[in-house]
Amino acid sequence: MRVVFTKGPGTSYDIAVYRETGAALAPRNGPGGHPYLPHDLVHFLVEVEAGIELGVYGRLAAGDNGLFWPADPAERARAARRRRSKRAKSSPRAKADMARSEELAGIAVPVWEVRHGHVRELPAYVTAREIPPVVERIVARFDDYADRWHATPVGGSLTLTW
Repeated sequence: MRVVFTKGPGTSYDIAVYRETGAALAPRNGPGGHPYLPHDLVHFLVEVEAGIELGVYGRLAAGDNGLFWPADPAERARAARRRRSKRAKSSPRAKADMARSEELAGIAVPVWEVRHGHVRELPAYVTAREIPPVVERIVARFDDYADRWHATPVGGSLTLTW
């Protein structure tokens, strides 16, 4: 699966997913908010480095639509019906993987920001816990991509492979 992050003005971006399994997905806007580490890029890097199989991107690769909608309007209607019928049917493992992705992203981003001088100190929710060793690897991944993203011009893209 290929995931393309296209930079917009300010901290906005679009994300497109091209995959082998499941319906073709329409691109969507990302939540933005960070000039170096877009939220969806953070989750991609966290899930790859931590080996999270059923997080955002593992589910997409397996054919789930996640936060995306199919590009085809007829398939979009079918997907909406399926989504309503299986609202809370996510497996315990999938729920745990999503929670782990959120947890690691919430720790790794502030660690990266402190190390690069973007903020002075870690938030209390990070300092109150032991930082898992995988966070060091995730932060190293952030180092690989943060400056590239920041230097990407508006309209430019980064493509990652899952």
